[in-house]
Amino acid sequence: MIQTSRLILRPFREDDRDAFAAMNADPRVGDWLGGVSDRAASDAILDRINAHIEAHGWGLWAAERKSEARMVGMIGLSTVKAEALPVGPAIEMGWRLAPEAWGQGLAGEGAQAALDWGLANIDTPEIIAFTAATNLKSQSVMTRIGMTPDPSRDFDHPRLAEDHPLRRHVVYARRR
Repeated sequence: MIQTSRLILRPFREDDRDAFAAMNADPRVGDWLGGVSDRAASDAILDRINAHIEAHGWGLWAAERKSEARMVGMIGLSTVKAEALPVGPAIEMGWRLAPEAWGQGLAGEGAQAALDWGLANIDTPEIIAFTAATNLKSQSVMTRIGMTPDPSRDFDHPRLAEDHPLRRHVVYARRR
């Protein structure tokens, strides 16, 4: 568990499933992910996240706002396999927040804490983050937490159609 002034980053609990599914079904969230997820897909994502945390001791944690004791998204780290994406193998920094938590600095606050934790506790020379080239808000968060662009590693996301507006992804990195 990681704590910041406003957040607790922790493994997901069963009672987080409804809020997680609502976030993943929100079209405003799906706009940046290539589409929304239905309940079954959302539950499968959460199961994979918890399995990763169980296997590694870290992962994409539930982001709970302390003032409400309520899960508002996920922030943390995950592994990227070589066969999954052109930037793999790597440790990836990531976040996804429900729209009601946007614009409050929570993504940066939690991402900074998770990034610092990862660099201190995971045997890796760097942690990367990537997003659609058009997602300037996420790129701004990456810059604020000390990550720098690495254009030599930018890629076209293989799970998005060639004409999809989110296909081109930019990569940021933070080295030890």
